[in-house]
Amino acid sequence: MMRKKPVLDYRNSHQPLSVKNELRYSLLEKIRKGEDSLLDIHGREETKADVIRTILSGHNCFLVSREGTGKTRLAESLAKLLPPVPKIKGCPYNDDPKWPSHWLCPRCRETEHPAEEFGVEFIEGKQRYSRIQGNEYTNEAKILGLKDIQAIAKGESPTDPKVFMGTGVLRGNRGIVCVDELPAIPTKVQVLFHPILQESKVILEEYNWERPIDICFIATGNPEGFSHVNKIPEPLLDRLELIPMAMPSEEVEREIMYMEKFRVKSDFYEEDQLEVTRPFQPDLELLERNVCIPWWLADIINQSARYTRECPNMDKGASIRGPIKAMDHTYASVEMRNGYVANLKDASLALKLALRGRIKLRPDLLGLGEKPEESFKKIDENIEDVMWHAANSVATNIYESATCEKEKIGEELKSLLSTDFERLTEKIADFPELNRMIAQIEKKVPDRQYNPMEKELFYSAGKTNAKVLEEYHMSALELVGNMEAYGEIVKDLNKERIYIPKKL
Repeated sequence: MMRKKPVLDYRNSHQPLSVKNELRYSLLEKIRKGEDSLLDIHGREETKADVIRTILSGHNCFLVSREGTGKTRLAESLAKLLPPVPKIKGCPYNDDPKWPSHWLCPRCRETEHPAEEFGVEFIEGKQRYSRIQGNEYTNEAKILGLKDIQAIAKGESPTDPKVFMGTGVLRGNRGIVCVDELPAIPTKVQVLFHPILQESKVILEEYNWERPIDICFIATGNPEGFSHVNKIPEPLLDRLELIPMAMPSEEVEREIMYMEKFRVKSDFYEEDQLEVTRPFQPDLELLERNVCIPWWLADIINQSARYTRECPNMDKGASIRGPIKAMDHTYASVEMRNGYVANLKDASLALKLALRGRIKLRPDLLGLGEKPEESFKKIDENIEDVMWHAANSVATNIYESATCEKEKIGEELKSLLSTDFERLTEKIADFPELNRMIAQIEKKVPDRQYNPMEKELFYSAGKTNAKVLEEYHMSALELVGNMEAYGEIVKDLNKERIYIPKKL
């Protein structure tokens, strides 16, 4: 027999958060505990990492692959990360009882105290998932809503917001909205998603009603070239992180076969009987972005995006949104490894995620009939090549202006890389010219907006956490290693110890 869920007092314990912050909080908790965040998806670690990186950055995903790879299931698994939260009882749009009046739906804002008038109930993660199936018949009614004919027949005005019945996106308010097969939707209909992603609003001009919307948007779709694939408007694509999802390996597919085979089980799932034992009470400090991006990595990210607009291999370069997202994803990459300071590998992963859907290669560089995964691989290779040129430019400027005996740096670096990196700060001090070069790199601190961790690192005169300093020095050391690699000064440089972008 199902147990009745208790009525909980939300007034003092409930802290309203956006859906993206709730997801970020849940992911950070799992990362710090060393737990797998997406247990329902087997293999495809690169895809899962890009999805986590996107969510930690507070952005939206576009999962691209052929059918049957688990795109929709991945979107569903994200909903399981959402905690139970209170809503005004009976509200079709899941209004939060602590929201201000202008955020509420017409029904809930009719009364001064809707939570007291209608009561409060809790919705769990699995209930906070809305799926819109994309096809050639998907229209405004399926995405946003339609008029309630019966209400109009009873005398309500056709332009009164109360006669509007929200569907898809509005029903998914305060949760995950998955648009399955986005490219299958006619292009002229896809534009409805643009203000939702740009302004976090549903705008219904006919009803003179602007409705704030709180969602995490996950789109899925087949790559270009497949049947029933329409063009995605550039402004919409520019607001999504394009993430390819390949078929699982043979070993993983075999494991999935055994796990997913038919089993006889009760029609009533155990999770339906779970009680909400306490409201979601997040520690807001966990949400703070308390990791660092050194100035040289910010410059490399900036120049990489700019080079895509000049690169002869590209028909289209990245918009300004590209480097903005790449910075966010670099921070997320550090958070994913429980680190403190970003390095070139973090920036490389971030740039690929941020620029993949915002650039276009020349058609002649993509083979006719080429598999989608091969096309994505070529795009990522070109992004890394652009990063190589950007990092080379930044490193060369530093190298040319440095005041040290440069001819000695290569051998000192080679010697340091042959040791382990325990107590790196102390070891660097044993190599005078390398130490001098790193000190000059770290000395430059541009006047920018920094988070608390960055302020402490850049302005504390070395009094910050020892682990933070170790990663900071390692990031600078890696830049010096790239300087040497670009100049090929040290032919047998140990490139396994530092990350060097690959040049085409």
